[in-house]
Amino acid sequence: MSCKAQTKGEVFMTTDEAVGNITFTPNGNLVYSQHPFFGPENRVMIYDKATKTHQPFPNEVWNTPRETDDNYLSNVLGIRNDENGIVWMLDMAQRNKVTPKIVGWNTTTNSLERIYYIPESAAPKEAQPNDMVVDTKNDYFIIADEGIGNGGDGTKAAFIVVDMKTGKTRRLLEGTRTTLPENNPTIIDGKHLAVDGTDLLIGNDGITADKNFEWIYYGPLNGTKIYRIKTADLVNEALTEEELDSKIETYSEKPNNGGMSIDIAGNIYLTAIETKSVAVVLAKDRSVKTMIEDENLVWPDGVSYNDVDGYMYVSAAQVNKGAAFNDGKNRATKPFYVFRFKPLAEGVPFR
Repeated sequence: MSCKAQTKGEVFMTTDEAVGNITFTPNGNLVYSQHPFFGPENRVMIYDKATKTHQPFPNEVWNTPRETDDNYLSNVLGIRNDENGIVWMLDMAQRNKVTPKIVGWNTTTNSLERIYYIPESAAPKEAQPNDMVVDTKNDYFIIADEGIGNGGDGTKAAFIVVDMKTGKTRRLLEGTRTTLPENNPTIIDGKHLAVDGTDLLIGNDGITADKNFEWIYYGPLNGTKIYRIKTADLVNEALTEEELDSKIETYSEKPNNGGMSIDIAGNIYLTAIETKSVAVVLAKDRSVKTMIEDENLVWPDGVSYNDVDGYMYVSAAQVNKGAAFNDGKNRATKPFYVFRFKPLAEGVPFR
């Protein structure tokens, strides 16, 4: 991968808490998860670009756990919008004894659109549903599960597929060659990302789809390859696991990465967590280049396109500075950054 960045990127905003993943309302306001690794009080926030203020999203009630019901957000990282103005929040649960779910909030009507629950059959205790594609063409949520929940070691990483029409959930390709992490440890500033001396290896993580939802692109965080599979194959219930696996293509090389997005030309943007940068896999030859880099882009996490202003946005979550990786001491420092940059081609807004 080349070392010379195309640009330094532009600081869009700073916050006092770590930003996880990013999405947008139809008018271009930024909605973001506060990274669950740091146990934030508010799970999801919205940044009003006009007033430059941050507020709980969709409101304070949804960010307040309680015993009387489970209509609240427990532990959110993955967050995406769709062309209907709905922001979909992937609640991994874990912090509270509730069922993992996908919560859709309609930003046009300012009301709950729908909740999709993910039962234990699709999300066992080791599951950590991290990010997703909201496929409104084929009517599926396609979720990348890292397999590191509740002490999981990545060996049960998988896909979770949710049918938007029926709510039916399926767990696919658990612990298989393209969802498993490789033994390719994360090393940042010379230090291994490890818990109690053991390298943390994270499975199926970054995920995106092309502009027509024809292909799903994905890969384990700890891994050297991006894979792709046709959406029609992944959601085809008639295929066995073996048949499904045979239809997966190795697409390109990649660094250890978190979030993933794409533009209309098929260039794939991914957060290169070890080098404080965003990499791009060029569609023309599938080579990997550095798009932006910055000393403050520490653990770049979510990357997402805002079609209102034409910028790609990326968060810097400082996950590697958390207490779990630093002998019990949280070494993350304020402020936390969100950068933006112009992609090589117009981005795909809802990926």
